[in-house]
Amino acid sequence: MKNLRFFPLALLLCLLFALCAPGALALEPPQLTAQAVLLVDLESGVTLYELNADQPRSPASLTKVMTILLTLEAVERGDVSLDDVVTAGADCRSGMRDDSSSVGIRPGEELTLRDLLYCAAVASGNDACNVLAVYLAGSIPAFVERMNQKAGELGCEQTHFVDPHGLSYDDMTSARDLYRITREAMRHPAFMELCDTRSYTVPASNKSGERQLKSSNALIAPDGVYGAGYLYEGAHGVKTGYTRAAGYCLISTAEREGMQLMAIVLGCDGPYLSNTETRYSFVDSAKLYDWAFSGFTLRCLLSEYDLVGSAPVTDGREEQVGLRPLRSVFAPLPKDADPAGLELRLRLYDENLTAPIRAGQVLGQVQVLYEGQVLVTEELAAAAPVPLRFWPGLARALLKDYT
Repeated sequence: MKNLRFFPLALLLCLLFALCAPGALALEPPQLTAQAVLLVDLESGVTLYELNADQPRSPASLTKVMTILLTLEAVERGDVSLDDVVTAGADCRSGMRDDSSSVGIRPGEELTLRDLLYCAAVASGNDACNVLAVYLAGSIPAFVERMNQKAGELGCEQTHFVDPHGLSYDDMTSARDLYRITREAMRHPAFMELCDTRSYTVPASNKSGERQLKSSNALIAPDGVYGAGYLYEGAHGVKTGYTRAAGYCLISTAEREGMQLMAIVLGCDGPYLSNTETRYSFVDSAKLYDWAFSGFTLRCLLSEYDLVGSAPVTDGREEQVGLRPLRSVFAPLPKDADPAGLELRLRLYDENLTAPIRAGQVLGQVQVLYEGQVLVTEELAAAAPVPLRFWPGLARALLKDYT
């Protein structure tokens, strides 16, 4: 077995310039009412804080993220268009209770697909989700099957949907699965445009006058459903949710000084659950963001210009090939970091490297760990070419001609 050679000095210089450090290990987290929490840096995927992140829980209207995702995918495939006029069927209120969020869609009403998406994302219209489901899949059960199939494709381990809107207490997912689903949805530019909308006007239809929609995400909407009391600087949408089984839930993002974070809080306290008027899904999310922005700073963990190691090469003009990260990697790290806890781990995909090797050729992986916990993983590439030596090259050519 061939051994990798590390360049600890080069690594240390890179890390010290970056003041590298771990995720949430060194900081005391804030006090929250949430029963499950996940706080992630969106650039690196580093988890800053988690609590019961893999615990199955009812997601309430956070389910709608999957419904919106599948709709946007259908639009991008060309299966449907945002300008399609969709007619609501008799099942537009399927699974809904009288007190559940609704935009008042009536059977036979005609709305564009675009307007239905805004009804689902901004006003959390359960009826809009039902109409979308039937239009995309032919029936609500068929659409739910697609939801669960997509969840499986994304690696969700605790997720099982039974409706397109989240009203059922049998809907189950976890904070980590919701991160996977939302992260995938954010790859579609229209998703954040929808979820970051504070208000939207639905034009008059054949069965309704003009509708004025207001966002229920109080972190972003000072003139929304809950007023300006929870407004958070740098926050952006995603989705609110509430049922008695789920508690108060929120997926949100916030950005400051180059750091973009996602917070997922499930099972928070609030009205209808205890003697309080405070909706703690907003309060807990703001606490998480304050904690992260005050205690962490964005740093370079790996630079694509730095050698981090080398490996032996057979039949090359050089005996070693230098190894560098394929890309620079940035992550938010505690401001009072201790570089002594850092470790670099390199792994080759092929332990027996043979020339020729071209510059930039991917040869393995590099991981940065802190106290045994993997922070980031990036591919390892050859820092420079390693041409084949003359005689081995001639021998290979002759052997090739002979065979």
